[in-house]
Amino acid sequence: MSYCHCKYTFSLLRECVKFIPSSRDLHRCTPVCQVCQNLIRCCCGRLIAEHSWKESVPPITLNPGPGQDVEKNWSIECHTKASPTNAYGTIDFQDTATRVCRAKFVRVAVDSKPELLAQLMLREWQMERPKLILIVQGGSENFTLPPKVKQAFSKGLITAAVSTGAWILTDGINTGVSKYVGDAVKTFGGHDLRKRNTVGVTPWGVIDNNMDLIGRDVFRPYQPLGNPLSKRACLNGFHSHFLLVDDGTLGKHGCQQGLRRKLEKHIQLQKIHPRLNHGVPVVCVVVEGGPAIVSTVLDYVSSVPPVPVFVFEGSGRAADLLSFLHNFTISFYNVWITENQMTPDAAILTATLKGTKASPAEQLSMALAWDRADIAQKDILVCGQHWQVGSLEQAMLDALVMDRVSFVKLLIDNGMTMSRFLTVDRLEELYNTPQGQTDSFLLHLVEDAKQTSLPIGYRLSLIDLGLVIEYLIGGAYRSTYTRKNFRAAYRTKGKVTLYCRSLQDLHFFRTAQPYKRKVGVSFYFKKSLTPGLDAAPLLAPFNFNDLFVWAVLQQRQQMALFLWQHGEEALARATVACKLYRSMAFEARQSSMDDNIAERLKTFSLEFGQLAVDVLDCAFRQNEQMAMKLLTSEMEAWSNFTCLQMAVSSCHRPFVSHSCTQTLLTDLWTGPLNMRKNSFLKITLSLLLPPAIFLLEFKSKAEMCHVPQSHETMLFGRDSVKSVPAPEKTDCTVKCQLYTCLALPVSCLCLSWITRLYEFYGAPVVKFCFHTMSYLAFLMLFSYVVLVKMEDQPSVQEWLVILYILSTAMEKTREVLMSEPRNLSQKLKVWFSEYWNVSDFIAILLFLAALALRWNADPYRTAGRISYCLDIIFWFIRLMDLLAVNKHAGPYLTMITKMVNMFFIVVMMAIVLLSFGVSRKAILSPDEEPSWRLARDVVFQPYWMIFGEVYAGEIDACEGGAPCPPAAFVTPFLQAVYMFFQYIIMVNVLIAFFNNIYFHMAATSNKLWKYNRYRYIMTYQEKPWLPPPFILFSHVTLALRAIYRRFTGDAEREEKRSGLKLYLGHEDHKKLHEFEEKCVEAYFHEKSEDLHSSQINRIGATAERAEEMCMMLGEISEKVNFVQDSLSELDGQLGQLQDLSALAVDTLTLLCASDSLHQEEARLASCQPSTASRRILPHSWTLPHRSGTDCDVLNIRRLRLHCNVPFLLFAAAKSPSFQSTEDLYPHYSGIKIYAENESNQSPINVFMALNPNRFCYLKCFYACMLAPIQFSLGCVCLLTAMERNNLMRLAHNIPFTPVSIMGEEVSVYSLEEVCSDADPECSTVSSWSSRGLSAMLQPLSSEEGSLDGGLRLGCRVLCTWAEQDVLKPGLVYVVKAFRPEVVRAWQRYFPGSTALQLCLREIQQQRAAQKMMKVFNQVKPEDMRHSPRFLDVSLVLWHSNGQWLTIERNMFGDFRKYNNNTGEEITPYCSLEEVLLAFSHWTYEYSGRELLVLDIQGISFYCVGSRGEMLFGPDNLGDAAINSFLQKHTCNVYCQRLGLEGEKCPAQMVQTRPPTLWRVYCVHV
Repeated sequence: MSYCHCKYTFSLLRECVKFIPSSRDLHRCTPVCQVCQNLIRCCCGRLIAEHSWKESVPPITLNPGPGQDVEKNWSIECHTKASPTNAYGTIDFQDTATRVCRAKFVRVAVDSKPELLAQLMLREWQMERPKLILIVQGGSENFTLPPKVKQAFSKGLITAAVSTGAWILTDGINTGVSKYVGDAVKTFGGHDLRKRNTVGVTPWGVIDNNMDLIGRDVFRPYQPLGNPLSKRACLNGFHSHFLLVDDGTLGKHGCQQGLRRKLEKHIQLQKIHPRLNHGVPVVCVVVEGGPAIVSTVLDYVSSVPPVPVFVFEGSGRAADLLSFLHNFTISFYNVWITENQMTPDAAILTATLKGTKASPAEQLSMALAWDRADIAQKDILVCGQHWQVGSLEQAMLDALVMDRVSFVKLLIDNGMTMSRFLTVDRLEELYNTPQGQTDSFLLHLVEDAKQTSLPIGYRLSLIDLGLVIEYLIGGAYRSTYTRKNFRAAYRTKGKVTLYCRSLQDLHFFRTAQPYKRKVGVSFYFKKSLTPGLDAAPLLAPFNFNDLFVWAVLQQRQQMALFLWQHGEEALARATVACKLYRSMAFEARQSSMDDNIAERLKTFSLEFGQLAVDVLDCAFRQNEQMAMKLLTSEMEAWSNFTCLQMAVSSCHRPFVSHSCTQTLLTDLWTGPLNMRKNSFLKITLSLLLPPAIFLLEFKSKAEMCHVPQSHETMLFGRDSVKSVPAPEKTDCTVKCQLYTCLALPVSCLCLSWITRLYEFYGAPVVKFCFHTMSYLAFLMLFSYVVLVKMEDQPSVQEWLVILYILSTAMEKTREVLMSEPRNLSQKLKVWFSEYWNVSDFIAILLFLAALALRWNADPYRTAGRISYCLDIIFWFIRLMDLLAVNKHAGPYLTMITKMVNMFFIVVMMAIVLLSFGVSRKAILSPDEEPSWRLARDVVFQPYWMIFGEVYAGEIDACEGGAPCPPAAFVTPFLQAVYMFFQYIIMVNVLIAFFNNIYFHMAATSNKLWKYNRYRYIMTYQEKPWLPPPFILFSHVTLALRAIYRRFTGDAEREEKRSGLKLYLGHEDHKKLHEFEEKCVEAYFHEKSEDLHSSQINRIGATAERAEEMCMMLGEISEKVNFVQDSLSELDGQLGQLQDLSALAVDTLTLLCASDSLHQEEARLASCQPSTASRRILPHSWTLPHRSGTDCDVLNIRRLRLHCNVPFLLFAAAKSPSFQSTEDLYPHYSGIKIYAENESNQSPINVFMALNPNRFCYLKCFYACMLAPIQFSLGCVCLLTAMERNNLMRLAHNIPFTPVSIMGEEVSVYSLEEVCSDADPECSTVSSWSSRGLSAMLQPLSSEEGSLDGGLRLGCRVLCTWAEQDVLKPGLVYVVKAFRPEVVRAWQRYFPGSTALQLCLREIQQQRAAQKMMKVFNQVKPEDMRHSPRFLDVSLVLWHSNGQWLTIERNMFGDFRKYNNNTGEEITPYCSLEEVLLAFSHWTYEYSGRELLVLDIQGISFYCVGSRGEMLFGPDNLGDAAINSFLQKHTCNVYCQRLGLEGEKCPAQMVQTRPPTLWRVYCVHV
């Protein structure tokens, strides 16, 4: 991108050139010392060294000279200098790992001109022209938005900006409201830089690391995470453009506001759209903010023109203040508040519309530019709105030009009718509106249609467009715009327009309905201006069709799809669009235009083609006969074409091969004959024996009501029966009428024998058989003629052949003359477009030339006979077309036709052939004379070599004694090369080409045959029933009938009714259109149901509902937290009041106590406090105590939240003024708690006011909840008066109820060490505890299944309460149970309590492993610093199900495994691993080679648990495991130091009895 404009025109920067000290003190040091240079700052915010002294000298002293005044005011104009900018380019933000975020930036001066800035943004940065300016104002510091407000702001702002094409202007920094804007862009914005029009107007001096951005046209990486200690701000990485405003200062905010306001006003004056005269609207969005925001809002609403302000209520500070003032006190003008009834983006845009105070037409223009029809429908097009004449028509025109589909739909729904809106001028304006590449393509089409070059600035007319439509559709199609009546009316359109506009300017109306002209005036005006053209309107009756064609020619697919749904003949319009798009794609490819244009047009064609197929399928499923009527009913608006004709002309194979179309074609093929099997046999027999016709079955009129009839059939066939008076009230007639009305099959045949004969011979299948039989006879006669000797005069057989071919020529001439196109050139063009017509034309011309030569003498007669011989080839090939009717042979014929199209491969083979043939002939025959024989010799032999004839005897030209031409030895080499390329490569390429065609066509050949079937049927449908040469009688009949119509005046009407079409009356047409509309509605209903029931939509709807529920839960959580905080504050305030009252009572009590010391001592001696059992509160209820002075209300709140109980306050009380609070309150009972210190244990009393009636509740409550608290060492906690009074208040006023602890009750049995009776001093033995201690365990459900093993099931549990320290409350433990299958397997050894016995033995062996580890730690050398140990395992009885389990402490850390139960070991990398591996070896030696501890695994320095396997236990692997260990164990240095043997497997180590294997889970240090 070029930045020359940026450098030399406006982009300036401001630099301070005068040092003005910001301090008021006079600095007398001369020269300026280093201290002053590093401490004293200029008013611009810079030090002396930070100034640029390129054009001036740094000041020597800061004192004013003699006679000089001290400059106190620093100004930009006086003390800064403008210079060309030195910072512009692209910023690459580095903290966005998910996607690339880059932004354009430029450093500009604070006094830059806004028009030049806008020019930079539009031209250099190529930003889209804004249709709305969203100014985001708010707090510049970081603040927290509630989730609901944040969601509404983010989604509403970005949705409003993206849907309208708006620019968002912010401060651009990475704090405050600008950061929220960046987050909104990140969440809801797109990736396209041009679509993210988020502009940050940021002061240059406040940007962190702004010196890194200096450089011209640079690409700078930027890290938006700045130094947290810095006072500067970073740029936000999700803005797309930055205007860095420089006023010469450093670290000062606010300089950008003036330039930003000027830029906003300048953009506000620009047009919102080139077609619209309204300016760009501006709206200010306020989020949070300080006092400066209030003044900013006042400036916006008081400016001219005023700027509406939209405030997000609930965002905090200034926004909430403005919202409160607006809602309850002062109603600010042009200030709008968020509403819950509207979406945020709709609320912002509605505030913009209403805040501009524009007229309804201008508001509609703004909504049109934004493409927000929802806003227009809700706030503009409302009931009772006043509209000026022509405003809605102009809005409709703008909506069509701007391709606003939703607005076109909205205006149509509000009463806009196309028949009144669409005029010639408006339609031509739509076609001549500049559309870029589409206009040039349309001009090319006009040039091709008119065969002329158009001048520059040529204005298209509707007649030109009519020629384009005819050119694209082709065939016999005639556009409405090119007919004589339209041309005559088009010449007077200027007068009509002037009259209409003068009539409209006199009237205004107050509704959304367009202007209605008076009927009388309009009728008189039409009569007076265009006499003779009464029935010739300016446009076709279906005006939606004209607009639909405009959308197709302008390549506006969405508009075309919308217009397709309105009006009648939807199926016809779909086929017309398919044809137009297909022809346009072909023209684009032929014109060598961009491939994307051709592909896009082809896609549009396929989309409309699929739409036609879907509608036809829907109609066929509802009513088959009505669907088939849709195919062949005449469409007056489309040049009297039918849907089937249009589909065939557009090569729409899926449409023609549809079941509905094929059913209709089958009915057309068989005609009135009702035959299902052996049809050809019956027809052949009937042709040979005409009386057999009366034995055939015919269809009724009701069965043939949907089948179109040719005009000849309608004149002479069943319609002619109506002229014959039938007997009144015959049963047969009544039945026929009844079945005809009910459209049911009927077997009653009320046809005369003449009608039967005519219908039989008029059926296409009968015509085909009749003509085929005649053609085969002709071929036999022609073959006889060419095979026998030709006489001077033609024989009878030759005369028959001549008569047959001449009658065929007359039939071909009739086909050309009676085709639908009007002019002869178009008729010939359509006729020659068929391949077989070209073949017939050549065959006939060749025969006529041969016939002319045949009448002359030799050698002309011989030439004529040879021409006969060549001509018969064409007539035999014509038999291929007869085979195409068969459904089995037809697909193969289609394949052969496709294979013949190999022009380029044949050209390449011819090039290779000529290259070899010319060189070979030139070498072998150097002395040839010029003759035509040279051309034959060049290609003769090389051509036959392709098929394998190599002429082996002529390869060597020197054999046989013939003279050898020079360089004859080269020809064999050339022939070898030629054979390789031609025979090996080119022939195989040709074979591969045929294979590809075959496999490709095999899948689609049936569909292609169905498509080609239409041509065969139509060919014989239009042919006379008599074959050549008897067809001449039919021609005479047709000629006489044409002469009769010419005299009676019916020729023009019959010309219009040419072709195979279904002619319906007005009522039938109406019913057919109603049926078609119902089918279209049903199609869109099915499509919408499929769309809503799709998996993606359901997932999207579920995600939206989940998001809404998440937001609701967040709001509820916020409210709950707010209520809890409010209650906590209220309780704290009440506690303080009670504390004051309690202090007063305590003071009075102490005064009384000091007066009666003797009585006090006696009372203290008689009072004995009760000591509570020493228990530990569960971890989740433990109060995090601090020092004595810190035990305040905050700790009490935390305790209440942890306990999840009513507000309960308890703590330790210790006061030097008295020994026991029981002395002061004798009616209180105390619970004594001990605080453990290093030196002693001193009792601390906690007193509760007890009511005798509530003692049982308190006893249960304290047993469960108020266990003694174990304080930190050295903690001195005083029971404050507030706490005591709260306890008193709870005891007297709140009814206590038992509180259950979370978890399930269990009993824990431990294995204790007691002194041995034999040697009490030296040894101890393990003994089970006499009774189980209670505990509460809460299973952790998220951990289920994570600790399961092969023999045991494990689960982590949380201890919530325990008795006598049997477990630690708040810690996580692991409980394990044997699997049921293991218990069942060991019931034969322990038939009683199997699970209990297994758990007991496991715990006992774990204890043995612990003792072995203890001995190991004692006997190991002292320099082995690692001392592993095992955790204790206890027995647990789960009361709820009576199950016995083991429990051990859960450890967290890096779990390691050192060896397994097969003896495999890890490679040790540290001393700890070597020690553990040596321990396994040591256990084997220490136990006398009877026991072995394996499978050592664990964490840190502690064992998570040791699983020692019992003798003959489930995990005892016996000899196999020990032998495996002895084979795989490698002794390390610690094994040697422990005196263990180092052999791999000493034989003496293997024991005869099965030893015991222990698997131990150990944790290393």
